Amino acid sequence: MTTLKSKLQEDLTEAIRARDELRSSTLRLTLSAITKEEVSGKTARELSDDEVQKVIAKEAKKRREAADAFAQGGRAEQAEREKAEGVLLDAYLPQQLTDDELNQIVGQAVEEARSAGAEGPRAMGAVMKIVNPKVAGRAEGGRVAAAVKRLLAG
Repeated sequence: MTTLKSKLQEDLTEAIRARDELRSSTLRLTLSAITKEEVSGKTARELSDDEVQKVIAKEAKKRREAADAFAQGGRAEQAEREKAEGVLLDAYLPQQLTDDELNQIVGQAVEEARSAGAEGPRAMGAVMKIVNPKVAGRAEGGRVAAAVKRLLAG
């Protein structure tokens, strides 16, 4: 079993013992999403820590989107719960890049792509190929794409 998955299971056990309903239900849902990912496909397999991290990131993103949807629908109480679940899951993810750090990485990648001959908006794919491995798991794709577009536009 991977260390991150075992950490989630240990934390679930602690949350159940402490009768922390929010934490235990969030961790249960996350662990079931991990298990679902493990058994999807032709053969069952154990996920690596990186793959577990991706599942947790996907679950955290779902919580943020649901919180926005509930807030727009006038269901503030449910929106707050979704936000709290998202914050809880964020604790298991690596520290997110600040806007300045992201812009610096994207700026370097844009220069690298320009030196390779890629110019203007068409360079988006080339820049993303350079940036994605550097920011994997530390910035959402939408934020990265927006920063790349902004810097390519000038």
